[in-house]
Amino acid sequence: MSGQGEPFSMTARGSGPLAGTAQVPGDKSISHRALILGALSVGETRVTGLLEGQDVLDTAAAMRGFGAELVRNAPGDWSVHGVGVGGFAEPDRVIDCGNSGTGVRLIMGAMAASPITATFTGDASLTKRPMGRVTDPLALFGAQAVGRAGGRLPMTVVGASAPVPVRYALPVASAQVKSAVLLAGLNAPGETVVIEPVATRDHTERMLMGFGAELRFEAAGEGRAIILTGQPELAPQSVAIPRDPSSAAFPVAAALILPESDILVPGVSQNPTRNGLFSTLQEMGADLVAENVRDEGGEPVADLRVRFSALRGVEVPPDRAASMIDEYPVLAALAAFAEGATVMRGIAELRVKESDRIDAMARGLEACGVRVEETEDSLTVHGMGAGGVPGGATVESRLDHRIAMAFLVLGLAARAPVTVDDARPIDTSFPAFEGLMRGLGAELARDPGTGTA
Repeated sequence: MSGQGEPFSMTARGSGPLAGTAQVPGDKSISHRALILGALSVGETRVTGLLEGQDVLDTAAAMRGFGAELVRNAPGDWSVHGVGVGGFAEPDRVIDCGNSGTGVRLIMGAMAASPITATFTGDASLTKRPMGRVTDPLALFGAQAVGRAGGRLPMTVVGASAPVPVRYALPVASAQVKSAVLLAGLNAPGETVVIEPVATRDHTERMLMGFGAELRFEAAGEGRAIILTGQPELAPQSVAIPRDPSSAAFPVAAALILPESDILVPGVSQNPTRNGLFSTLQEMGADLVAENVRDEGGEPVADLRVRFSALRGVEVPPDRAASMIDEYPVLAALAAFAEGATVMRGIAELRVKESDRIDAMARGLEACGVRVEETEDSLTVHGMGAGGVPGGATVESRLDHRIAMAFLVLGLAARAPVTVDDARPIDTSFPAFEGLMRGLGAELARDPGTGTA
């Protein structure tokens, strides 16, 4: 997990134009789900393009703990021999989900309607994150959870011996909570209904239907009801993982702020529930074009052509937050190079991610000479134009991979180098980040005595 190994700092320095092709890794969200649904199917599921970051590897280890057989055939190519819906065995060890909030919440959902008990833990970041938002609806199925004060890990979940279907309206738009409830509903008789106020990433619904589950969708007030018929027999699949738009955001952002840059990022997911950042960048004046739009593995994908652009500040609509919740850190870094203010509202969810991302970005940007304003659910970045960010700071990553990468991107175009105090967390989602960015021409270096390249 991200907290293992010796900390090492990394510094980004002013770089020339970026050029070339950025082969970003497979989508993290879809990778988690492919392993979990493969484990809940009967037979062999083949997954290609799997992200082999630590978050996903921790989910793979968890599925083995629940009795599934997982085999790595080649880099990114995995076989999952599933045990079927309701077939999870009780693990004989603590399930360590490392840094992954997605992993732990989805796995809790997948086991909550089975008569088994499991204890979950994670790294220093994950054990600070709230689990009540998942364990509260799972209790409606009949599961019980006991953890630390505030509903935090370590936590033991006792699955329901006689699960009942539930109808649950999400109080806050959350793909993780929605997915946990749907996964629990797989082993409950009858129909489980989840009502979401606004659309969140829909990878779970797409993949459930791909594995043979019966879902239908209905309007529910101003939101949408997702209705799952329980106790299906899921059929194994061949799953091709598209490339992660959240990872693609970092080379895309770097190319936009480094003069004369021109890069191609192929095969990136264009799922409309994940596309908020790219829409926002185009509104800011980004030269960002989706080429060769196509469908792969049930997900729309495209090749992204990105060139340096003179950006302008914008106000990001609050209802776009669900489609770009993981991209706000890099957007905040990018906004520092725009002309005028970029206003991000409706982003309170960022305060309960791997770190308090609003506070982390605000403090780091201030250290780099950028003026910001924040409220409980907003962040405003006053852009300084191309080449206008002073930089010259050491920024705390706070065990958060996206904070670390966002400030390294900022450092590539700042006037003075920017150092991230601990770059270990990057491996949780984008282990190839350092090499990929260097290959495009970015000046990134681990600092002497803190790690090896």
